[in-house]
Amino acid sequence: MRGFSLIELILSFALIGILVGVSIPVMQSFQFKSDLDVAIDDTAQRIRRAQALSQLGKGDATWGVYVEPDSIIVFQGTSYATRDTSLDEVTRLARGITPSGMTEIVFDKLSGLPQSTGVVTVTASDGQERFVTINDQGTILYD
Repeated sequence: MRGFSLIELILSFALIGILVGVSIPVMQSFQFKSDLDVAIDDTAQRIRRAQALSQLGKGDATWGVYVEPDSIIVFQGTSYATRDTSLDEVTRLARGITPSGMTEIVFDKLSGLPQSTGVVTVTASDGQERFVTINDQGTILYD
């Protein structure tokens, strides 16, 4: 007789099930790391953009960044509360990414120096963290 026995089929499906069960957590770990890498790059780039716009004196105004739980907003104005909302540039963060630490960073017009310094911490769902640091010279560092 030709064909597969019931035991051979059960063993094949069991092996496939085990491989799928092992690969799902590995794939999730890669996804968390990828989302975290994108979020940290986006955060640093949005901060650099606000700094560059302030240095250029675009709109004859200061520019800043506001970090919300699900997005990063580049804004024109002396503070997020008094900004010109029509000029907001919103970048959404991936689901499962949570920023914390500094929420508002405003740069002086022309000099591009930050009015406050500190760290923005970006955390993924699995607990991995990355940091963007803004020092008093306006240098933006991230790992």
